Amino acid sequence: MAKKSTMQYVCQNCGATYPKWQGKCDSCGEWNTIEEEKVEASGFSVINNKKKGGIIDFVPLSGSAQTFQRIKTNIREIDRVTGGGLVPGSAILVGGDPGIGKSTLLLQVCASVANASAENECFYISGEEAIDQVRIRAERLGLAQSPVKLASTTEVKDIIATLEKAKPAVVIIDSIQTMYLEDVESTPGSVAQVRATAYELIKLAKRKGFVLFLVGHVTKQGAIAGPRVLEHMVDTVLYFEGERGHHFRILRAVKNRYGATDEIGVFEMQDKGLVEVENPSALFLAERQGNVSGSCVFAGIEGSRPVLMEIQALVSSSGYSGAKRAVVGWDSNRLSMILAVLEARCGMNLSAQDVYLNIAGGLKITEPAADLAVAMAVISSLTNKPLPSDMVVFGEIGLSGEVRAVTQPGLRLKEAQKLGFTNAIVPPTFGKEKKAGALSTYEIGNVHRLVNWFN
Repeated sequence: MAKKSTMQYVCQNCGATYPKWQGKCDSCGEWNTIEEEKVEASGFSVINNKKKGGIIDFVPLSGSAQTFQRIKTNIREIDRVTGGGLVPGSAILVGGDPGIGKSTLLLQVCASVANASAENECFYISGEEAIDQVRIRAERLGLAQSPVKLASTTEVKDIIATLEKAKPAVVIIDSIQTMYLEDVESTPGSVAQVRATAYELIKLAKRKGFVLFLVGHVTKQGAIAGPRVLEHMVDTVLYFEGERGHHFRILRAVKNRYGATDEIGVFEMQDKGLVEVENPSALFLAERQGNVSGSCVFAGIEGSRPVLMEIQALVSSSGYSGAKRAVVGWDSNRLSMILAVLEARCGMNLSAQDVYLNIAGGLKITEPAADLAVAMAVISSLTNKPLPSDMVVFGEIGLSGEVRAVTQPGLRLKEAQKLGFTNAIVPPTFGKEKKAGALSTYEIGNVHRLVNWFN
């Protein structure tokens, strides 16, 4: 029986399917993202009864496991985020806002791997830029003499045929949304094309044993565009973050089958490209001014790395009926919760005050351990009394006003001591007061005691 062509309507943002067109996607809430796609349907059953399946051989859990010989990029921040280097045969998806530096970063990675050994054949395939455009970037980065093989194409069949005859170590596809497979009757960037082209390229990478980098576009919400299955297909998902007005860039691993998740790499954007930041804490605090109300230093953990950053708060009288809450770099709902706790448990009047919160340096904080530092910054701004410039703060705040313990407190304090801080306000895990070397720690078990620091 011949195959029948049926039509279905697919959201190009999240991949949800519908029997007919509608203006809004019920799955992701986006408007005008549903487009018609052709689907080949067969009249036969899914399982052909004439052909029997093979017998699967099961093995016990115990036994010798294959060890991966990782490829070092010689860029320490990249090696840290990927778990110690690139694993041959792995697929890595890199997402980020337009113009954040994804192409620059991957071109530097490709050139670094190619320069490390003559046996490492590295291919950079661009579907968005012409060859001359990539060459101009390489010249600006000082990488024009690197033995990187460059091509500009969007046809996946041509890419596969070329790589079949080569022995690549690293292949970069910039970007997966521009790739095209003629067997799929959809435009490049559609859900069907992204799913099909990624599947073919990942299958080739597994079989040939090279590292595949896929650059992915992101939506306005910050998630990688296209079907969600794309993130499940790859081994590692990296997000390249940063604010346009700041020169810091954060490479964050949100999925990694060969290493730890939530690991970060810190870079600084300069004229010659992205430069590694060996001590991000010192860089984030470099422009901090002491003896200013509303400023508090938070000792955080990003992956396995302790990072000290400045939290700034500004509390002012509201000129409107509804007080304003503006947050940069933190969860706005979390700020509302902290303000509610301060009002209910400490008797502070914040309902008629505008509250502005900023994480200096452009870093985004996701861990609840920043609650106590945010509360201290808000109280400092409200009372117009600065905190000691040599003090760090960390701890989680509950709705009843209690201060909860957080993970890896010793690592946070060690980083603070290394940078010259002498005092720390911590959750009740160390005893009432301890002095470790040059660092004194003070325990706070409830937000009531926060006010005592400003009396």
